[in-house]
Order: sequence, then structure tokens, then C-alpha cells
Amino acid sequence: MEINTFKVFLIFIISFIIGMDSILDEFQFHRPLIACTLVGYILNDIKTGFIIGGTLEMITLGWMNIGAAIAPDSALASIISTILIIAGGQKIGSGIALAIPLAAIGQILNIIIRTFIIIMQHAADKAAKKNNLKAISFIHIISLFIHSMRIAIPSLIFIFSLKSPIINHILNSIPENITTGLNISGGIIVVIGYAMVINMMCAKYLMPFFFAGFVIAAFTNFNLVALGMLGIIMAIIYIQLNPKYYKNNYIKNNNDIDNELD
Repeated sequence: MEINTFKVFLIFIISFIIGMDSILDEFQFHRPLIACTLVGYILNDIKTGFIIGGTLEMITLGWMNIGAAIAPDSALASIISTILIIAGGQKIGSGIALAIPLAAIGQILNIIIRTFIIIMQHAADKAAKKNNLKAISFIHIISLFIHSMRIAIPSLIFIFSLKSPIINHILNSIPENITTGLNISGGIIVVIGYAMVINMMCAKYLMPFFFAGFVIAAFTNFNLVALGMLGIIMAIIYIQLNPKYYKNNYIKNNNDIDNELD
């Protein structure tokens, strides 16, 4: 797939914003579901971008920076994997399998940048002692700019390197055993992501509906829309038949009747 100059510019801007948000954690643009979908939209294949993002979202569900611990970089992995699959013509499974080592590379870059930023933190401390708020604001903006370029520059380099026969040779020369193994490990991580979501949302009295959904999906040809409608219908029936909700409505109706009689 050919990427013109305008698309390269858009991907650079999106990568810059995603890199910025990966530090701010403000608008969640760095999450794979959003990042991959945006890149897919720019490359005129939003469906593939959405599929990649949804899969990577489950893989990266437990990745987060806690204290001094730096998680693998899901933002860089999301952008490059989407470009690799849509523009590079690679299979979705191969692109998702390569997302894990790409995230590890992004993690190393993040550590290097954070180590360099320490210098700017000391400069901010000196400016604070002098009550120089403009200097502190400038240092914050420069630091954020550097973190943004941490995602934007590698993405830009990768786009231009797609046309290189060396890169194509490297991608095509990766043994199938390695890509298969990475794909399997990525699938296992996805299962762990699902398990984490279920663990957080687990309610024992709702688990029969959970397993019923699996049974219906496995033994029928219903699509997601039909399964969603069935879920809504079952939820409405459950609320209507649940004694807790029925009791509250019963008491409310009786109180309304008593008030009318009085």
C-alpha cells in the first residue's frame, strides 16, 4: 500500500499526540483500541485498525506504570503494528505477534528518555528556587515534547523504511516457528486479559448468564448484534423477576396506594 506525504504527515501528528498522552494519561489516545483505529482511519482501513486495537487492548490490559516501574510501551507497539499490517501487507497474526517485542523496544526508549529528563527536573528545581514560573512551564513543555517525539520519530522512520527491500527481507525471513510462538504467547496474554476483566466484574449470581452466553455463541450462528440483543432481553427479564427489585417496587406501589387512601 502506498502512503502519500499527507498520510505520513497525519500519522506523524497522531503519533505525536499519542506519545504526549502516553505520559499525561489524560485522554487515553495511547490505548491500543484508539491508537490503532486512528492509524487505520488514516490508512483507509479502519476495520483492520479496530480489529488490531481490540486484540492489543486485551494484551496490554495489565500494562501500566506504577511508581518507578515502567510498563512495555503499548503506544509504539500499536502504531507500528497497524502500519506493518495495513501498509506493509503483513498478516494480522504476525503483526500482533511482533507487537510484544515492539512494546519491549518502546519500554527501553521510555527508560532512556526518563533518565535524560532527570537533567531537566534538576533545572526545574533551580528555577523553582528562583520563583521563575515561566522557566518551569517551559521545562515541562520541552519534556512533554521529548516524550512525544519518542513515539513520533520511530513511527516516521518505520514508515519510510517500509519501502526498503532490507526491511521486507528481514520481515519475510523471520522463521515461522518464531512468529507462531509469538502469536500463541500473545493469545495467552489475551486470555489473561479476559480473565482480569472477569475477575474485576465477577458477580456470582450473574455467572450463569455468562456461561449461557458462551453456550449460545458456540452452538448457534448468531452475530454480535443478536447476542447483544439477547443479553439485553435477559437483563430485563432478570430485573423484572429478581425479588430484590420486585420487592422494592411492591413496597413503593403499596405506599402510593396507602397515600391515596389517606
